[in-house]
Amino acid sequence: MTVPQPDLQPARSSRAQDRGPLVLALPKGRILKAVTPLLDKAGMAPSADCLGDDSRKLRFPTQNPMLDVVRVRSFDVATFVASGGAHVGICGADVLMEFDYPEIYAPLDLGIGYCRVSVAQPADLLHDPKEWARWSEVRVATKYPAITRRFFAARGINANIVHLHGAMELAPMLGLSRLIVDLVDTGSTLRANGLREVETITHITSRLIVNRTALKTRPEDIGAIINSVRSALETFPPAAEKTKAKQSS
Repeated sequence: MTVPQPDLQPARSSRAQDRGPLVLALPKGRILKAVTPLLDKAGMAPSADCLGDDSRKLRFPTQNPMLDVVRVRSFDVATFVASGGAHVGICGADVLMEFDYPEIYAPLDLGIGYCRVSVAQPADLLHDPKEWARWSEVRVATKYPAITRRFFAARGINANIVHLHGAMELAPMLGLSRLIVDLVDTGSTLRANGLREVETITHITSRLIVNRTALKTRPEDIGAIINSVRSALETFPPAAEKTKAKQSS
């Protein structure tokens, strides 16, 4: 099912597409902290106030005088890059899968921010795949309506979506839905709220993303960013993340 996309202006009309500094959109939270050592190795770490919670600024300089960072919500990174508000960005593959912007090119898997998009249900309910095969519809709470609909549609089930932006775990408890689809890392939040993971939809890592028009209009500048991050990755093996991914696969 096609998900309506925001009305994006052509990237070339954005102020970010002029010959000033490139703009890198970074997500707030754990991915920002995880990616900072990699950006440091690549010579583009943001200023210290970008990493703290005290600053109310949203745009910051970096080690590279021709690159600025903007700090935004994780779900907004792809929209900023797709619309041309930023030239490049870092976001989870879950965001790319949910919005599927054609304006975005994702050249590098950074191998950090490992987690998974999963289906969970109350722990006291049995999970029987044969029962799922008999369903024609199921009510699901999620912030991933597109991913969720595709997953259940592939099983011949219509997903009736309760679209939430947080606290998905409350939905089964309060009778809003039978299932939830959400990001899972350790699963501790699910367990604390009487839920358990029953199906893994996809494994997630963070990606470097690029605005396709910016890549055409400023190929040398964008190419230098991609190459710097690629080189940094060669000496920045996120061993813990890779081990975790293998154990969970």
